[in-house]
Amino acid sequence: MNDPHRNLPIVRSPLLTAAGVRHAFFTRNGGVSPGVYATLNGGVGSSDSREHVAENRRRMALTLGVAEDRLLVPFQIHSPDCLIVDAPWTERPRCDGLATATPGLALGVTGADCGMILFADPRRGVVGACHAGWKGALSGVIEATLAAMEKLGARRAETIVTLGPTIGPASYEVGPEFFAQFVAQSPEHARFFSPSVKPEHKMFDLPGFIGMRVERAGVAQFENLDLDTYADETRFYSYRRTTHRKEPDYGRLVSAIVVE
Repeated sequence: MNDPHRNLPIVRSPLLTAAGVRHAFFTRNGGVSPGVYATLNGGVGSSDSREHVAENRRRMALTLGVAEDRLLVPFQIHSPDCLIVDAPWTERPRCDGLATATPGLALGVTGADCGMILFADPRRGVVGACHAGWKGALSGVIEATLAAMEKLGARRAETIVTLGPTIGPASYEVGPEFFAQFVAQSPEHARFFSPSVKPEHKMFDLPGFIGMRVERAGVAQFENLDLDTYADETRFYSYRRTTHRKEPDYGRLVSAIVVE
């Protein structure tokens, strides 16, 4: 029977779509969660009810065309760690990247300002997904995901990569300690920071930094969808927006990709 919840409103990557790769950058719309979680909260780590999140995840799996237990989203810890998977799991692994060559598995990551990145080598049937906040991007989760895909036979020179909804450079103000961590790794990282109106603070271009790391890794093509989670409240959750408003909690977006 055709389920009316099979077709959630999603954002698609022109790059991945043109390559015939099944994927979805889900918005916050089309689910059952109430209040600050309205409506498609995919975060099992939130204080939303398990029943609401489970139903939202079920609708996401339907939209992706996979069974519920084959939508795999790890327990994210802001690490550089990527795991190769070939079957559904019973307990979520602690990592921030996933890679697979197994048809019918949907690799997902959550985010609410952090970068959600989808990878594919369509020719060899290998895909990856990673959650890249500033910690993960700085410590190497992008490179780790590409390395895991290579172990499965992918070639990074033929891999395409899309960055989904992420907090934008006009919305991400940081303090001096934050800036110091980046320039300590490399002075050239200073170019991803611009002056803020607040003394001793700067605005950080997380999408730009992610793009630099992806392109230096030697992939075929990189695409930034240029969607600011903080600025677009209608479609996206934002941890920082919630914090500024002193709201009790926030929902999590899900982005996922499937091997055909």
